[in-house]
Amino acid sequence: MDERPAEPLDISPAATPSAAPVERAGLAAESARVGVRFPEGPDVSVGALVGQVREGEPLAVGDERIRGFLVGVGRRLLSPELARRHPELASLGFFLRPSELARILDGPRGDHLRAPRGLVFHVPPANVDTVFVYSWALSALMGNRNVVRLSPRAGAVAATITRTLQESLADADPVVAATQRIVTYDRSDAVTAALSAACDLRVIWGGDATVDEIRRHPLAPHARDLTFPDRTSFAVLRAAAWLSASAAARGAVADGFANDAYWFDQAACSSPRTVYWVGSPADCDAARDGFTACLARAVAQRGWSVDAAMAVEKRVATYGLAADGQASAIDFHGNALANVTLAGPEAAPRRWLGTGTFAHARIEGLGELARLVERRDQTMTHFGFVPAELELLAGALGGRGVDRMVPIGSALSFHRVWDGVELTTEFTRLVTVIA
Repeated sequence: MDERPAEPLDISPAATPSAAPVERAGLAAESARVGVRFPEGPDVSVGALVGQVREGEPLAVGDERIRGFLVGVGRRLLSPELARRHPELASLGFFLRPSELARILDGPRGDHLRAPRGLVFHVPPANVDTVFVYSWALSALMGNRNVVRLSPRAGAVAATITRTLQESLADADPVVAATQRIVTYDRSDAVTAALSAACDLRVIWGGDATVDEIRRHPLAPHARDLTFPDRTSFAVLRAAAWLSASAAARGAVADGFANDAYWFDQAACSSPRTVYWVGSPADCDAARDGFTACLARAVAQRGWSVDAAMAVEKRVATYGLAADGQASAIDFHGNALANVTLAGPEAAPRRWLGTGTFAHARIEGLGELARLVERRDQTMTHFGFVPAELELLAGALGGRGVDRMVPIGSALSFHRVWDGVELTTEFTRLVTVIA
């Protein structure tokens, strides 16, 4: 412990971190250019980008100017036109409503004050277009300056979001445009190295390979990483509860399951890939058949389809499971839905098998999952269980896996606690103040 007398606290503008880390990353990195998607503008060098974002007055946790901007964005995303074209944007707009932002800002009290971390560099995944907004919005709400790297491969939903952000600037305080950036660039070690060296927190969403790749670029000594690597998810249903449910309840569960799985082509980390049925063999067989029929109707009603190339990929993946002895039966319901009956619950695949492909297994009781769960398992969607049963399972798991237990239909609902991490805590520092 350093017992030297404390130096006076310097809160003058000169104490704000400079772009020196960018310079240390090398001249080539500093001069590398990125496209600026928000606020819309010409390409800039990384050095200029970091300098621009660091300039201006400081932000505070819950800054009303940022908060007002986020609320405005949320209202635009909830417009009927956007919600009809992109239903996932309605969920994002709901997340940005004033009451939810107020709950997010309800933080520590007493001897601790929350302060922004500083400059946050976000590397979101390319396959889930809305993740970058959740990550950025929470960080901005906590008073941080942000640079978000949006993949050039980002699709129509990401383009709609950035356009909505740009339109919302007309009613926003200038501090929003001064402190927040969404940029795009092809894979570039020079750019990633420079932004990594300049940031106070680096947030990496994606697979294990992405995390390892980005981590090659060093951070400043005080900075840290927040990573979201490969994860997989599953659903668990009590067969007796399904069989005794009303037709309306069954339809609602099937529709919710379809939302969980088919948005983002079942590639989201929280989308279910395996379905565990709890109960007797006869009940589980009957419940699975009924569930499949309801799910097929829900998918058809939504108009979700799978193209021929994906259908071929699904057949290759599922036949591969059978060839390896992991599957005892395979049945296809058009191109959009494929079921694999596993040889046993231990054979549950963690890899993506193709959009609309589900592995099914029977277990005797919910507690049996305790020996089956792995650390990479993230979300468990459920139907037919009471809270006490879920809490008992959570205790039995002892942190070995499963960070979320939510009802079927809520797999993709974002929350400030994600992958077992309280994001608002990670996006802030606690300053102890004792009088």
